[in-house]
Amino acid sequence: MKTLNFNIIQLTICLVVGILIAYYSNISINLSLYLTIIFLISLGGLLFVLKKTVSKTMGFSFLCFITTMSIGVLITNLRNQKLTPLHYTKTDLSNQSITFKVNNILKPNIYNKKYTIELLKIGKQTVSGTALLNISKDSINSSLHIDDIYTTYQSLENIAPPLNPNQFNYKHYLEKQYIYHQIFCSKKQLFTVNKSPYTLYGYADLLRRTINNKLNLYHFKTDELAVINALIFGQKQSISKTVQNNYINAGAIHILAVSGLHVGILLLLLNSLFHPLIYLKRGNILKVGSILISLWSFAIIASLSASVVRAVTMFSIISVVMHLKRSTNIYNTLALSIFILLLFKPLFIFDIGFQLSYLAVIAIVTIQPLLVKLWSPKYKVIKWLWNIFTVTIAAQLGVIPVSLFYFHQFPSLFFVSNLIIIPFLGFILGLGILIVILAFLNSLPDFLVTFYSIIISAMNNLVEWVAEQKQFIFTEIYFNSVQVFIAYLLILSIIRWGIKQNYKRVYITLISIICFQCSFIVNKYNSNNSQFIIFHKNKHTIIAHKSNTELKLNSDLDSLNNSIISSYKIANNINVLTTNNLQTIYNINSDYLLVIDSLRAYNLENFKPTYVLLRQSPKINLERLINTLQPKYIIADGSNYKSFVKRWKQICKKEKLPFHNTSEKGAFIISLN
Repeated sequence: MKTLNFNIIQLTICLVVGILIAYYSNISINLSLYLTIIFLISLGGLLFVLKKTVSKTMGFSFLCFITTMSIGVLITNLRNQKLTPLHYTKTDLSNQSITFKVNNILKPNIYNKKYTIELLKIGKQTVSGTALLNISKDSINSSLHIDDIYTTYQSLENIAPPLNPNQFNYKHYLEKQYIYHQIFCSKKQLFTVNKSPYTLYGYADLLRRTINNKLNLYHFKTDELAVINALIFGQKQSISKTVQNNYINAGAIHILAVSGLHVGILLLLLNSLFHPLIYLKRGNILKVGSILISLWSFAIIASLSASVVRAVTMFSIISVVMHLKRSTNIYNTLALSIFILLLFKPLFIFDIGFQLSYLAVIAIVTIQPLLVKLWSPKYKVIKWLWNIFTVTIAAQLGVIPVSLFYFHQFPSLFFVSNLIIIPFLGFILGLGILIVILAFLNSLPDFLVTFYSIIISAMNNLVEWVAEQKQFIFTEIYFNSVQVFIAYLLILSIIRWGIKQNYKRVYITLISIICFQCSFIVNKYNSNNSQFIIFHKNKHTIIAHKSNTELKLNSDLDSLNNSIISSYKIANNINVLTTNNLQTIYNINSDYLLVIDSLRAYNLENFKPTYVLLRQSPKINLERLINTLQPKYIIADGSNYKSFVKRWKQICKKEKLPFHNTSEKGAFIISLN
């Protein structure tokens, strides 16, 4: 058998496998620690005994792979705060004060400002762990700041799972960040302990606030200032929903996220800035050191977000390799950066941005050289634009399957916004950094403010125009994990065929196409079922009847532009949607559902419904209703007052009748197959 040569790519794959094993299994810290020590000792012993010949043996390669997987399991367990003795879940959470430090500022929603917090004490007991803090907007004018320490007497609450089928699981999303509970409170319910920064994150936040306060003195518009914060500092909290949606629909949202594109441009700027250092003694070392310090200082100012950390890590490695003047495989460099990142943040593997950024870079270095060979323009400007166009196409090919899986839409005009903005992004970033520095030094001239405002406004207007071309935005595309895998298999087979055409590669490509088509047939077959659903929606009632790929919807919603309906439609391949007003009686096969609202009309002779739905808090005598109609189930949806639902639940318990509260148990679903 051919000797199995291992390299950083294979070791990175093994590390990823170990992380996945730890996440989806219950291997204890002690077991993973003992196994890792045993494997490391075995590996060291083998190296000592066999010396030079050991690296050529298959057994050594296999031991390296197993050891790396074991390290993946160990670091995942070590990073899991819930497994530590001081984690707050191991203490009594009832009726005690909670002292915490603000860790990060998140994007707010309609009702609350959001923060991640580090728990310091519960009562008098020192604890560890991270939670989510929600502060009602009507109770706070100013935001909390990183490193602020507060005490509150509000209790920690569980994070609710999704209450409707196919909804985004926010609970699982937060668990991957080791967040298991949240606090809801007003600003008045927080008592200040300390408001002075004492970590790098706190001082970076103070610097950003100082710069923003100075920028506010100039005539930047709100949206312009928000975009500047996103471009320079990676802070997207203040970007309006409209502007964010415009960038998403235009396929240009990566421009607002400080990631590989921005850090790559910054590296080029720093490389030029520090170039004179090479003429000094040990100039290359000074230049590399200055670049690395600058990159990581920028990462700290940008709050060390996941996208910034992975980009700076990747380009730090590229910078070192580049200045060592050693030839290296770009794939090995990418794998090394992934390996280092996952050693410190193993659950980055589940981060959407992590996946998209590396897939985009891998696609660029793999596919773009093939695309650029398809045409060789004579003129330099056209050739330059052609290179940018092929980079954009390659990046999109790399991220399309995963993007469809997560976001279910594809902006086909992505190349327009990217082709116009990206050539000037280096200038925009460089000028933005200059403006930030001048504003901090109180030396920013008005003409520069006006000029930069025009540039940012023009960029926003261009993106808005592209986003308004709705006919080119394909939405509600269902794509599951199997299709993602097959799609990448198809892309890979086409690339291999493009590099070298032969019968075997054509055969593999055709097989991939057939598998891809079969996945859509299987999805359509799986959608051929029928359901009757009462969704959960606060203050509203949504009743739906699904029959194969058709959905009949009855609701009191003003608009059908609702995430609950949209998520269900996408996941169930709904092609036909019909809407109507709510009815009083629904026929569910041989059973009936009676809807009772605030009008309380239910005195029907000889009518015995199987299900009774209570909506809009009807003032009824539920015991009399149960005795009169003799239903088998009582259902209360999200349109009712909590006090009413609580009383109904007690009555049903007394009458020994099943009671389904959608705010606790989620949507009520009846399978009709």
